[in-house]
Amino acid sequence: MQAIPRRLPRPRILALAVCWACACQAQAQQAPADNTVTVTGQRASIRKAILQQEGADNIVSVVSADDIGALPDINASEAAARLPGISVQRDQGEGRYVTVRGLGPDLNAVTINGALVPAPENGRRGVSLDVLPAGMVRSLEVTKTLTPDMDANSLGGTVEVKTMSAFDVKNPLLNLSLGDGYNTLAKQHSPQAGLLWADRFGGGRFGIAIGASADRRKLASNDVETGGAWSNGRLAGVELRDYRPTRENKSAAVNLDYRPGRDTSLSLKTFHSSFSDDEIRDRLTIGNITGGSAAEGATFSGRAERRLRQRKYVRTIDSAVLAGERSAGDWKFAGSVGVSHADEDQPNALNDVQFRQNGVAGLSFSGTELPLIAGPAGLYDASRYNLNAITYQSRASRDQEKHAQFDLSRRFALGELESTLKFGAKASRRNKTNDTDQWAFTSASASSPNYWGAGAATLANFTSASPVDFPQRIGLAIDPELVRARVAGLNAAAARSLSASVVNDWALRENIRAWYVQDATTFGDWRLLLGVRGEHTSFGADGNQVSSTNAVTPIRSSQSYSNLLPNLQLRYRLDGDTSIRAALTRAVVRANFGQLAPGIAYASPTEATIGNPDLKPLRANNLDLGIERVFGADGTLSLYGFSKEIKDFTYQTNLAGSGAWTGFTTATGFVNGDDASVKGVEINYNQALRFLPGPWSGLIVGANGTLTSSDSRLSRFDKSSGAPRSRSVSLPGQSDRIWNLMVGYETGPLSTRIAANMKSRYLLQTGADVLDAGQDNWVDAQTQVDFSLRYQLTPRVKLGFEVLNLTRERYYVYLGSKQYNVQNEQYGRTFRLSLVGTVL
Repeated sequence: MQAIPRRLPRPRILALAVCWACACQAQAQQAPADNTVTVTGQRASIRKAILQQEGADNIVSVVSADDIGALPDINASEAAARLPGISVQRDQGEGRYVTVRGLGPDLNAVTINGALVPAPENGRRGVSLDVLPAGMVRSLEVTKTLTPDMDANSLGGTVEVKTMSAFDVKNPLLNLSLGDGYNTLAKQHSPQAGLLWADRFGGGRFGIAIGASADRRKLASNDVETGGAWSNGRLAGVELRDYRPTRENKSAAVNLDYRPGRDTSLSLKTFHSSFSDDEIRDRLTIGNITGGSAAEGATFSGRAERRLRQRKYVRTIDSAVLAGERSAGDWKFAGSVGVSHADEDQPNALNDVQFRQNGVAGLSFSGTELPLIAGPAGLYDASRYNLNAITYQSRASRDQEKHAQFDLSRRFALGELESTLKFGAKASRRNKTNDTDQWAFTSASASSPNYWGAGAATLANFTSASPVDFPQRIGLAIDPELVRARVAGLNAAAARSLSASVVNDWALRENIRAWYVQDATTFGDWRLLLGVRGEHTSFGADGNQVSSTNAVTPIRSSQSYSNLLPNLQLRYRLDGDTSIRAALTRAVVRANFGQLAPGIAYASPTEATIGNPDLKPLRANNLDLGIERVFGADGTLSLYGFSKEIKDFTYQTNLAGSGAWTGFTTATGFVNGDDASVKGVEINYNQALRFLPGPWSGLIVGANGTLTSSDSRLSRFDKSSGAPRSRSVSLPGQSDRIWNLMVGYETGPLSTRIAANMKSRYLLQTGADVLDAGQDNWVDAQTQVDFSLRYQLTPRVKLGFEVLNLTRERYYVYLGSKQYNVQNEQYGRTFRLSLVGTVL
């Protein structure tokens, strides 16, 4: 292991943290003697998770606040990745999207305090959970078998995020945290601060809980990328990409509760998160190779480009849910109304700045997984690159969901038989819009509408004094402010790219009316839940068609459909510690918004890109069987098998030669395919080994693994045979093997653990020809190892230390065969030091 950098932590941050810790300790010494502090740890979090999982009628996996706090997890997605059947898609080395049982993020749902979280990203349903810092989360529950009273909008699972209530704690609580991180590749610090306060008033009837968190992370990654530009072992192009993102996250939750008696409760739960990503991407691109491609070690001539992208987007998520419950004898009424919205704003992004040098001789490359570029001195001479284009883009995406629902239940007792009959209804309204504008400055002529302004146009006039910090030589870094100054005040309206702007403007409306009825019955050692849910969906879409001559035609489309979703869940207790579970369920997920958007763009009279607002929803019949055993208060072992049969799986293909696209050479669009399937086995084991002698009794071990296989069939029209052809592939994003291993140790004030997360390779996407397996992009297997340590300095002050990505795991994408690079991105380690103090 490398030595911890001397710059960790900043002296001023450490000094502030020490002063604040002393204040916490002084406050503790002044507190009344009966104001005790409960110290929790890994054992307590395992115990909480077991109780929640055992008490559920359906199959759920839980990670509690104590467990989240004990893991080196920056955000909610990385915390969820420790659960069985869960894997994470990462960006810049940080967890972002959650995959459940091999099904991708857009096929799962995320809720906060019971309200659906809309997706801020353009065109997606999947929610990037890096907008939710782990410190704001009370618990994460991944529901793998839905019950009829839940929205039927996930095929893999629903991730339920819960924030703290004042009634979750016995005494007033005020926690403060300060921390600092250091990324070895970026060589930058990342400060963090958090607050959590909860108290009750009015004789314990009113409660308020407030959480706030803020962090600023400076990251870096080095990427060598070919984009899959290989043919028979020869390379057609390569890029050296240097990424320097700065990410900021500011979140707050305010929860108000009123409980005048044991039979009545009212709550207002609100959540706000603002996540920004400010990224500079500087790159050197080699392409347009003489002869089209070159062999490894051969000398060739080609075109070199220095390119820059600089953009900042801000994603915000807001959620507010007003809910109430009232019990009267055997009757219970519950109702809620809520509104959630998610926005993504990306104003005035430098989408692509190109400086070009043609006819560079003496180029070569070596290596196919990580190509190393060699070239003459002129390759790195900024004065030889001439400005070719400056492209700006602004985009605003909006996603809003409103809902109202009620639930009414009644308990029955007939001898040993106990039953709860429940029924209810829900109405939701969702609107998703996207507005994109793009401008391209491509001419040095003042008379051209695409004029890029007066002045010298070589790269030397736009560089900073520092070279790009990259393992391979790139040259002096491009200064984005010099580029922006060049086009400031020019006629942007005249440079607007009509097709790129108009085709990506759309508005989608999705209204769902649902009802359900279910009964949960206990008789002896049996627990049976039986019910059905009905959902009716009305969908409307507005977009634009842009012809090859830039003629714009509005498009409007609508459809409606209904789904009936039966549900059966069974639990049998073999003894007080062992249960068998079975579930037969049906679920439905609507197609992705980007797939449903009705825009059509014609690159030429025979080339088109097509949206499809008539796509059918994906439906799945699910079977789950499993056995669970509890060991004492903090140990569990479970084994589950599952099968999902999916109808109307959605994918992208070339429609040329069929239907309305008979005379086209390329018509890229989305279609519903044949059936797909997912099958797998999950095993999970966690236990505190308190029965071991002496110091060994502090050991805690955990392991879970998932073996999965999937199958889907893709097809396209084959002009040569005049008929469709197809092939079978695994589902995108599905790893055959996922493993989590953890070893922890707790004794006295010390709590520490090392955790490893491994997932095997998975299909990222198919190529332009879905029938050609050689064009498939695969993400290589990844294993990330993290370490965390917590030490209770005093009864009220805890020191934390974490190391993320101990093994400096890379993100590697390859084309067909592992030896051929698509993307090879390297990250460094991250060290973090923090202090958490309990003032109350």
